[in-house]
Amino acid sequence: MKLVYVFDAYCGWSYGFSPVLAEVTRRHPELAVEVVSGALFTGARRVPIREFGYVQGANAKISELTGVTFGQPYDRLIADGSFVMDSEAAARGMAALRQAAPDRAAELAAAMQEAFYAAGLSLSDAATYRRIASGAGLDADAVTAAFGAPAAQTAARADFRRAAGFGVQGFPTLLAVDGDRAAVLAVGHATADQVDHGLAAFGAATR
Repeated sequence: MKLVYVFDAYCGWSYGFSPVLAEVTRRHPELAVEVVSGALFTGARRVPIREFGYVQGANAKISELTGVTFGQPYDRLIADGSFVMDSEAAARGMAALRQAAPDRAAELAAAMQEAFYAAGLSLSDAATYRRIASGAGLDADAVTAAFGAPAAQTAARADFRRAAGFGVQGFPTLLAVDGDRAAVLAVGHATADQVDHGLAAFGAATR
């Protein structure tokens, strides 16, 4: 059995779920975690952030429910309103980081979200991945090169197809997967205890 975490790096609820995922992985070191990027802001939704008038209200609710904080640099992006969230670029970044350290994908996904929501850094900028890679002790040159390579775009699109294949309609979604069986453990928000309950039920059903 493994965990599959389907998130979008530009999704505030995914940011709020990061501490829960960290706790789940701490409790279950025996479970591999596969991170799959979603396509929340692609196509017609790839527009200036001011077009999403709900963002500030949603962020307040996310903070209230999860305890995560949004940094002042990010708040300035919201206030300016011209920043464009591009989920395909973020998925390319996730693919580059995942390639460098596949067993640390959950940790690196959280680092991406910290870079955006705390430090206000663009996930379309290669320099952001250089910073994340350096902070994680990875080969920063290799990661930034991978971010710009055609293979990262291929991987991003494969992630989008995989997320759709799981039937994911909201981010984040955490699944337990065992062979051809899968169960949804969390969508949007859940506690680590709730995830544990779902894991126990899924384990019992697959025995």
